[in-house]
Amino acid sequence: MSSQPETSVARERVEDFTSRVRTIRSALHEVVVGQDATIDLLLTCVLTGSHALLVGVPGLAKTLMVKALAAAFHWKFTRIQFTPDLMPADITGYELLGRDGQTGAPTMVFRPGPVFANLVLADEINRAAPKTQSAMLESMAEKHVTVGGKTYPLEPPFLVVATQNPIEQEGTYPLPEAQLDRFMMEIHIDYPTPAQEEEIVTKTSAGELKLPASTFNREEFLALQEVVLSVPIPQSVAQYAVRLSSASRPNDPHASRYIKDYVAWGAGPRGSQNLVWAAKAGALLDGRTAPTIEDIRRVILPVLRHRVLANHRAVGDGVKSDDIVRQLLEEVPA
Repeated sequence: MSSQPETSVARERVEDFTSRVRTIRSALHEVVVGQDATIDLLLTCVLTGSHALLVGVPGLAKTLMVKALAAAFHWKFTRIQFTPDLMPADITGYELLGRDGQTGAPTMVFRPGPVFANLVLADEINRAAPKTQSAMLESMAEKHVTVGGKTYPLEPPFLVVATQNPIEQEGTYPLPEAQLDRFMMEIHIDYPTPAQEEEIVTKTSAGELKLPASTFNREEFLALQEVVLSVPIPQSVAQYAVRLSSASRPNDPHASRYIKDYVAWGAGPRGSQNLVWAAKAGALLDGRTAPTIEDIRRVILPVLRHRVLANHRAVGDGVKSDDIVRQLLEEVPA
């Protein structure tokens, strides 16, 4: 008898969630033309408290999209332009000599860096030296910064959206696979259609674009995240996610000949976790109370493409990580 009220409450929470997210979607589309799939994937990362890596050529509104997202949630937004001479302290902050406010005695005062924000845009993260990249990625993983032996927590929500230019690789420092694994998704952005490009030209030539007005506060957003985490995951969906990740590992006894021939390293357990989290958020975005296997299949490319490392033979044969992930979808039974 008690299941009926619980089901009703769950349905009401999902309807409220869908209504609120639909408002954000509409606000983002007022600023960003097209890019529907990219916006949905970004919202999936945001609603699960995860980080995202955007890959696309310059001029595809990556920065505008992230700024609009921060404005829609009324978050503190910072942008860090990564360059080879950027130092870790330029990101995390630093200590300098000051005076105590009460006694006037000399003391070390901490000056927070741009990482102390709710949404951080790490622009062209692969241009910074590995030491600086590590400082950024440590903040992403631990949700705090340690300077001068003291730990300073980063206020939730704390999300990082990093960008990479796929064309220009000279003078860059590619992120190691272990650091790429910190990102929930690697989202590839394509060129707009001719009709969309015409609309972009018309909008941008009519004056400065206005960012969406906020309809959320911090507590309301954290409540949305709790709704995503509370969604139950069917065992069959969890098993499918695990089978996909396991099948990508060349040393797995069930791996196919294709995987053994072309993969150096496959997806770890974090790949399975992120598939499930993304499927949960995707189901809620569609107004459903439980994810399905189809939800896993829809997000497998952005979730696994940066977790599957192609070997030298694959490079020689022109096989890319996207090809390998698509092969997994054909080989692993649903």
